[in-house]
Amino acid sequence: MRTRYWMGAILLMLLGCGQASTENARPDANGYSALEALHSEFEALRTLDVVDGMPDYRPETLDAQRRALEALQARLRDIDPTDWPVSEQVDYHVVRTKLNDLEFQHRAVRPWARDPNLYVDLIRRTPYADVPVEDAAALREELEAVPRLLDLAQSNLTSASAELTGIAIRQLERFDGVGQGIPAWSRHDAPEGVIGWYRNLVERLQEDGSEPELASTAEATLAAVESFRDWLRDEQPGMTEPAGVGLDEYQWFLHNVRLIPISIDTMREIADREAHRALSFLTIEYHRNRDLPPLEPARTEEDHARRVREAEEHIREFVTENDLMTIPDFMPEEFETDAYWTVRPDNHLHFWEALTYRDPRNNHVHASIPGHRFDFHIQRRNPNAIRASHRDSGRAEGWAFYLEEMLLQAGLLDELPRAKELFYIAIHKRALRIPAEHKMQTGEFSLADAIDFFMEHVDLMDEDLARYDLNMYMRRPTAGMSYTIGKNQMEELLAERTHQLGDDFHLGRFHDEFLSKGPIPISLIRWEMTGNDEAIRALWSPGD
Repeated sequence: MRTRYWMGAILLMLLGCGQASTENARPDANGYSALEALHSEFEALRTLDVVDGMPDYRPETLDAQRRALEALQARLRDIDPTDWPVSEQVDYHVVRTKLNDLEFQHRAVRPWARDPNLYVDLIRRTPYADVPVEDAAALREELEAVPRLLDLAQSNLTSASAELTGIAIRQLERFDGVGQGIPAWSRHDAPEGVIGWYRNLVERLQEDGSEPELASTAEATLAAVESFRDWLRDEQPGMTEPAGVGLDEYQWFLHNVRLIPISIDTMREIADREAHRALSFLTIEYHRNRDLPPLEPARTEEDHARRVREAEEHIREFVTENDLMTIPDFMPEEFETDAYWTVRPDNHLHFWEALTYRDPRNNHVHASIPGHRFDFHIQRRNPNAIRASHRDSGRAEGWAFYLEEMLLQAGLLDELPRAKELFYIAIHKRALRIPAEHKMQTGEFSLADAIDFFMEHVDLMDEDLARYDLNMYMRRPTAGMSYTIGKNQMEELLAERTHQLGDDFHLGRFHDEFLSKGPIPISLIRWEMTGNDEAIRALWSPGD
């Protein structure tokens, strides 16, 4: 049965995704082949060249990119896809969203001019290098590129936000308490911020002693990073630009990039309803389980690893036995966890550790299987270049979040009532991201206000994880809404497909077909799966 479902999904992927081939390519300059050519040009355009070891954020390069984008958008408007097969029309809109996304970066977000964190993010991994150094020349090139980039940053940041600058200063000076992406060997005692990491690299190079010139280069780079921090401190009082883009730009992005045809007021209503529902169910679950012993967090790395492996085995068996989707043979035999083992001062746990150390299922369903990592292994094999190179946040997070409640309702936790509480806590937290994100984008909330909001309303929340999440939602408009609104779209699609197919509906085939369509906006997947294009037609007409 598993093979049949998966092969069916592969067939749908090959036949239904507008795949380029000799047979279906059109000579028409405004046909599908023109779309493919335009997409290839865009893919080359959107990634900045590396110059002197760092992405080229020089003003003249950015201006050239913007002008080239405008030319591509004009060409795209001249292509009329309305008579194409649905799968090819879907590809047209995927390309349209990609171009609109880059337009939004140039018009509204402008991180190279507004957000010092762009530059901090570019330099923060360099000092993670292992010592002894395997390739000293490569590390020297990276280290020498850092001062040049930070000099460029100081000339580029002409519209910097004081609040975004505060986030950057903190990132330079202090460990965020979460540590996503840092080397495994540093997890129990991470250096203090990006500056601490550069200082740590200097110390490790000096102790090793085999590359004295490289140690001197690292010292000079450390001085440049500290100087950049000092410059940000000095300039911050005069920075008057807002951190958020405002709700008008937010709404534009929602409609023209995410392809979600709702208003911000409707989004807030959905968020309120989801938050109230999750909190109500959590309250009921607490009452139901009031006489049961609480879940105790893992106390050792071995205990945590055992719980993760047992949770994954349970998830795989449940998904397979209940025909909920195909687990193809190319999937890894096991997946890692996002909430790796860390010992912090006073045994402090951040939010996801507090959940995952108690029971790993919520995080593992969302981030590993059948969520993000599982999804990634499928999408990397997508034969459609237009879709495979895309990653819509609402689709990615909507799918992963939908899985949490789908599996809860399907019975994954029937024998684990205390684990249900953790799922409802996560649902509640994600719904509350929307009002927090909106208020930060309008300036109604500062980052500190949003952190206080999370701390007050979300069970098990801690300041480190709240800050980590909310930093991202301040810097990346709509990232916070993607989870709840994407899940809502998934549930609408499930209901519509159930109604369409009646007795022929099968949940496992539905999930396999959904995954076969690629990591594209759910409104486009809905069109391809159901024939219902009302969402797209509400947002677009030919020539737009």
